[in-house]
Amino acid sequence: MLRLSYWVFPIIAGVVWMGTLLGLLLYWTVNTHGMRYTSMSDNQNIAYISDVGASRLKPLFVTGCVLTTVLLDISFGADRYLRHKGRLVPNASTTEKVLSGLTIFFAIIGTAGLILLSVFDTISHPMLHDVFLLFFIAGYVLSAIFICWEYQRLGNRYRDHRVLRISFWIKLAFVVVEILLAIAFVACTFTKNFNPGAVLEWVIAFIFSFYVFSFYVDLYPAVKTKNMANVGPDKQHVPRYTPPVDTDESIGMTTMQRDLEDGRIENGTPVMTPSHPQPLRYGEPVPSNF
Repeated sequence: MLRLSYWVFPIIAGVVWMGTLLGLLLYWTVNTHGMRYTSMSDNQNIAYISDVGASRLKPLFVTGCVLTTVLLDISFGADRYLRHKGRLVPNASTTEKVLSGLTIFFAIIGTAGLILLSVFDTISHPMLHDVFLLFFIAGYVLSAIFICWEYQRLGNRYRDHRVLRISFWIKLAFVVVEILLAIAFVACTFTKNFNPGAVLEWVIAFIFSFYVFSFYVDLYPAVKTKNMANVGPDKQHVPRYTPPVDTDESIGMTTMQRDLEDGRIENGTPVMTPSHPQPLRYGEPVPSNF
């Protein structure tokens, strides 16, 4: 049975973002039959997301941006919290904790950028809109770079956790693809090739939804540790060694443990007791109780 846990946050965020994009795209292609908005250039036939989002569907665009980014930031925070509590493999070094903090910091910058670009639309505030678009793209790309770095270190430390390597490669693919597409998008915008630029913007936005979904892979293992006690890296214990049963080693270990409990061994040296009499020296009389 599928158990609810922190993994629902990235799933809901991804569904909201995908639904927002599909709503805007279908409205422009089906309802308006590809109409030209006042914010579009003379040589532009394909609308940017911001062109559609600045029209009648602005409330949908703003709501989708807010819900997506807030839920995604909650996912980042949940990942850090679960690693701190030991319910996911913990950050065992200061560097990993710093990388996790930088991931969250730049994600918040990306969040602010996306929310503000939806509020300051391209019709009324074109300059501010472009600045916040840069914040959005740069913030989440840098956040993805730092989380890749963190997961690469975690994967090297905990090689038996395959999910870390899977998540690392998913996020690394996102970083590489999004950087290449962002470069092409900026180049098209500055050279006034607005139709290819609009297509690239839609593609970048849809790929971002799969990046959001990828955090399901990171958070789902916490389902198996839901009732686990607080076992951070400083509270982990080393399993006690138990020798095999019915072997010379087990017999020797048992005898030594019994002597330790009875006080017949102190600091590794046998203590002579009546049951362990001291050896007689040459010429000494024999004790009466010997």
